[in-house]
Amino acid sequence: MRVISTLGAGCALLLFSSVLLAENARLVVSVKPANNALKSNVEGYIGSLGERDAEALQRFRRVVESQAEKAAQALGYYQAQITTDVVEQTPPRLNVNIVPGEPVRIGSVTVRVDGPAAELRAFRLPKDAELKQGARLNHGRYEAAKRHIQNQASRYGFFRGRFTQQRLSINPQAGLADIELVYDSGPRYILGNVSFEGDMPFDDDLLQRMVPFSADTPYDSERIAELYQALRSSGYFEAVRVDASPTVAEQQVIPVKVHLQTRLPRTMGLGLGFSTDVGPRGRANWERHWANPQGHSYGAEMEISAPRQNVGLWYDVPLDPPLTDKLRIAGGYQYEELANTDSLSRLLTVGPEWHSKLDSGWQRVISLKWQREEYRLGDDSGLSTLLMPGISYSYLRSDNRVDPNYGYRLEFSGSVAKEGLLADSDVIHGNVLLKGLTTLWQNHRFLGRAQFGGTESKGFNSSVPPSLRFFAGGDQSVRGYDYQSLSPENNQGDKIGARYMFAASAEYQYSVAEKWRVATFYDAGNAFNSLDFPTLKSAVGIGMRWVSPVGPLRLDLAHPLDEEGGVRLHFSMGPEL
Repeated sequence: MRVISTLGAGCALLLFSSVLLAENARLVVSVKPANNALKSNVEGYIGSLGERDAEALQRFRRVVESQAEKAAQALGYYQAQITTDVVEQTPPRLNVNIVPGEPVRIGSVTVRVDGPAAELRAFRLPKDAELKQGARLNHGRYEAAKRHIQNQASRYGFFRGRFTQQRLSINPQAGLADIELVYDSGPRYILGNVSFEGDMPFDDDLLQRMVPFSADTPYDSERIAELYQALRSSGYFEAVRVDASPTVAEQQVIPVKVHLQTRLPRTMGLGLGFSTDVGPRGRANWERHWANPQGHSYGAEMEISAPRQNVGLWYDVPLDPPLTDKLRIAGGYQYEELANTDSLSRLLTVGPEWHSKLDSGWQRVISLKWQREEYRLGDDSGLSTLLMPGISYSYLRSDNRVDPNYGYRLEFSGSVAKEGLLADSDVIHGNVLLKGLTTLWQNHRFLGRAQFGGTESKGFNSSVPPSLRFFAGGDQSVRGYDYQSLSPENNQGDKIGARYMFAASAEYQYSVAEKWRVATFYDAGNAFNSLDFPTLKSAVGIGMRWVSPVGPLRLDLAHPLDEEGGVRLHFSMGPEL
């Protein structure tokens, strides 16, 4: 046993000694007076000392001094005094002591672009304050200025450009450096015709209408990126490769070749969800991404929950431009039990929709919808048939589609029906939605929302169906009140909907972790039949937010201020805007 113990102790000592020998030597850089930028640059330039012992460090000192000198000169310190010494310890230490001295300052600066690029306003020269007269010389800034000019030339198609002058003249004794960068851009290349190849069962006309530039457009790499993004976002292709190499140009004209691989023609999706408005719900959708060489598509979608079941069908025809404009023929059927009372609706709709994106960024939809609705509002029942031309505008601006920090959404919509024109009553219906979000000091988020809707009709009580009436309350309206619970009632206490609706919300969120936020909010709103200042129902509450890949999941506890009752739980998900 004693022999084994001694042997074990010897092995442990040998292992411990090996670990010590394997430890890297230490580098200690000291700059007086303190200069963090210089210290970091020297440390980065020298790097690791490896597993050198004290003797090896003594031989390596001259190399380290040379490296430290180059690192100091890169930041303009050409008069630096550098000394080194080795401390024999475990592990050994190499000290580098630096007295920077006065840095070299920039004297004259000439940065100029000649040729056609000089007339291009988008071609920006470097505007670095560190390259101004009197600034400390920094070799990295000088090289960055050169790269900036070359990158601009590459972006805008000046592929034959070159520096006719690139001079950095340094006088260490005088402490001055002169910079001269003169770039001759040469001619600007242009984009030629776009051709398509690969797996693409589409008419060339459809593909050409997706190209965001015309032939003979001056080269700009952003145009190539836009073409790639347009084809990817079309929904037709699994893979896209765009080749626009200047090496194959003829007389400065670059042919653009696009290789395409189509996606699977059909997809189907199933999903389960939950919200406190409708409870558990299931969703299904099926889509044929293209039906013919003209790029037509069609599909179906369905949603089922306890109070509401609906199915929708659609057929899309791409217009010009096909990525933003389309003609949609849509139809659907919906059955809904309203406000958890003895009111219900069976709604059938069909009609065309013209979708387009305006140059201003607004999305516009012009529609002509025929609807037939059989309904019951308490003891009253009816059948409504309406042909309603309508128009809607929406605008979204945000810094992130899923979880923005800044942005706003505007939505306006209106539709009408005229008695005798395939309609059994006169109706005017409109909605307005405003949302805004801002973030201050990174962690403080402020959200605001306002909604207003109205329906005008001479025979509102007898001829306006539930789909054109308004209810308030619930996750997306006034929290603290049940879904559709804020509404006028009949003599039996059934919710029958209102002419008008207003709802507003103010919310503050604080980020407690990368994906977690706490929230507090105030909601107010109601559905009412008179434009005299209505009695608004209000609520306050607190909540928690978790940022998922599809948007924030919201869990709220809300307390109504205008009726008896405790705290109501609300759960919802999706983007804030």
